[in-house]
Amino acid sequence: MNVLLLSAHDIDGQTAIIQDADQVAHIKHVLNAAVGDTLKVGELGGKLGTGVIDSIDDKVVLKNVHLYTPPPAKLGVTLVLALPRPKVLRRLIMDMTAIGVNHIVLVNSYRTDKSYWGSPLLARLDEFVQEGLQQGVDTIAPKITLAKRFKPFVQDELPSLIRDRAVVCHPYADENFYAYSQAYSLPDLIVIGAEGGFIPYEIELLASVGVTAVGLGQRILRTESAVNAVLGRYLS
Repeated sequence: MNVLLLSAHDIDGQTAIIQDADQVAHIKHVLNAAVGDTLKVGELGGKLGTGVIDSIDDKVVLKNVHLYTPPPAKLGVTLVLALPRPKVLRRLIMDMTAIGVNHIVLVNSYRTDKSYWGSPLLARLDEFVQEGLQQGVDTIAPKITLAKRFKPFVQDELPSLIRDRAVVCHPYADENFYAYSQAYSLPDLIVIGAEGGFIPYEIELLASVGVTAVGLGQRILRTESAVNAVLGRYLS
């Protein structure tokens, strides 16, 4: 945790109470903090700042809490991602949140195993988002949308999400993402498929609403590698 995030009801004026067991354990055993030490804190949906430990036991009480720094700006990008394997979902949500994605859409696809939609991890997305915010020192959560039907989402909802340019990362595309972004600009919407990519029908359907297929080079990457490779361009 690079910042400790608190909800509004945890903060009363210049006093805050941290009761979350994971946060308390982090303060005690990772930060090795003690009474009088200053911690970086933030209010979910609000500003960042600091607080001084007043007492520490099964909960941590902070005094002199001052929230004065606005959170970092988002990247201005929506990422549409075919629902990945449950074991990588947590990491991907954390990474996309930490990097600053505005809107995350988890969509169904032909190569998405239908059992993924029944994963209990989908009920824990808010938890993964908070982990990503604490990693990225941010307080504003991305919007998350679940789209269980690919065709209706692409035809009825996707066009309204595209402000300027949109691309789908496809291992067999003729155009290269890096060349595309240099020739035009970084797209404001990115689509990335499941392991193995989208099938031709899905690529054609995306093209019909103005989404350009681009490749990431000669190597075929895992979903999590592709996500981080693409989003890394927005940080340069």
